[in-house]
Amino acid sequence: MHQIFKSDENGKLIELEVAERNSWINIVAPTSEEINQVAENYNIPLEFLEDPLDKDESARIERDDDTEAVLIICDFPVVDEDDIHYASFETIPMGIILTKDHFITICTIDSSIIQSFIKRRIKGFYTHMKTRFALQILYMISTQFLRHLKRLNRQTDEIEKELHESMKNKQLYDLMGIEKSLVYFVTALKSNKLVLDKMMRQHIVKMYEEDQDLLEDVIIENRQGIEMAEVHSNILSGMMDAYASIISNNMNIVMKFLTSFTIILTIPTMVFSFYGMNVELPFMGMPLAWILTLGISFGIAGVLALVFWRRNFIWHRRSFSACFLA
Repeated sequence: MHQIFKSDENGKLIELEVAERNSWINIVAPTSEEINQVAENYNIPLEFLEDPLDKDESARIERDDDTEAVLIICDFPVVDEDDIHYASFETIPMGIILTKDHFITICTIDSSIIQSFIKRRIKGFYTHMKTRFALQILYMISTQFLRHLKRLNRQTDEIEKELHESMKNKQLYDLMGIEKSLVYFVTALKSNKLVLDKMMRQHIVKMYEEDQDLLEDVIIENRQGIEMAEVHSNILSGMMDAYASIISNNMNIVMKFLTSFTIILTIPTMVFSFYGMNVELPFMGMPLAWILTLGISFGIAGVLALVFWRRNFIWHRRSFSACFLA
């Protein structure tokens, strides 16, 4: 599927049936036939259209000397729809192709970034200003990373509060999902940074002074995104290690409590076992020998329980808390 747009003299975006000079062609999830047709109609190298459709394609910028077309591949974040509780993210590539007469965007999904331009939510956007249009898309990608990083940070705070109340596997799985998203973000932002630095150094695309200022803004936003993602990733990694230690400590407390309780219950069992043997035993001729047997067994168990209690092995507040949290 592809759409064709062009800005008129007043800046209004008009959808066209046939591409004209300085028009914008937006291609979404094309078939092989559509790719070949677009490459032939607009004189674009076939690999410029195929590479952005590869989910594992790395961000880069390159120029074809024969057609003078410029390809910019950048990664942008999308929500992973498989996670229905807390949003986790992945990154996919988007291709931006600048030719003499056309501006082309191509992606495997209909992204919200492109929809922002189609629905005229971005000010100062014109299809004939190709370099600025490309930089505006890159700026939107950088700001979207920042917005999603703040969302992940809020989710981390919510999960942390839940972990204080109940340490279940679900919360830990949610933290693992956030950590995975942050890894995707750091990798994508660093790849985009290489593209932006190359655009700044080598001037692969023609830029005016205002375009240079916009590129610097994009680089600043991208750098901020990298710093935020790395900080959040380090904090989350430390938090996961801390909670792993807490879980291990709680397990040790529970095991100590259960072991102590098992030892205490063993004493009455041993006494009753001795008096269950078919041999001559002390007090066997007394009518109330069973009361004496109970007293001996529970007396020894009580003394042992007192010793364990003084050593904080049982009947300790943390022991019971650990039982409920584990």
